[in-house]
Amino acid sequence: MRTGRVAGLLLAAGRGARLGTPKALVEFEGERLVDRGVRLLEEGGCHPVVVVLGAATVQVRGAVTVRNPDWASGMGSSLRVGLAALPEEAESVVIALVDQPLIRPGAVRALIASGAGLAVATYGGERRNPVLIAREHFAGVAELAVGDVGARPYLKAHPGLVTGVPCDEHGDPADIDTPRDLKLLEPQ
Repeated sequence: MRTGRVAGLLLAAGRGARLGTPKALVEFEGERLVDRGVRLLEEGGCHPVVVVLGAATVQVRGAVTVRNPDWASGMGSSLRVGLAALPEEAESVVIALVDQPLIRPGAVRALIASGAGLAVATYGGERRNPVLIAREHFAGVAELAVGDVGARPYLKAHPGLVTGVPCDEHGDPADIDTPRDLKLLEPQ
């Protein structure tokens, strides 16, 4: 069982092309998605929380922000920038995406409690986000995070090391990519 400091990493650099605005700036239930993502990671037990920004520059309370100058190249560069920005004392990191507002802190806590070096939240048996990655995997994850993919290639290359953590009771991994998605997810 692993113990130690777990950082949080929120990827929020994209421009939200199909949405028409950077997702970090979008409000959901009266809260910006970027603030909601920081709260998810903090309440889940991560400290510090690092937010990778790019298309939009915003002030984010309770988090360290870093800018990905190459944000337009896709999620891979944001993941690499974020991993490089983590403090040395972080033994692992939980990575979340800014556009999944229905995931609750229990998912983050469940990943941490798994004690695994590589853990992925599952919903209905399918692997989604967030994910937990121990420091010994950072370099390998960064090497394979190219274009618009994050940790998925590394996780697929090491299936025997990945622990799936059921998180059905901790929210819904639906993401917001379009105005229609936002409208469907907002409570009526």
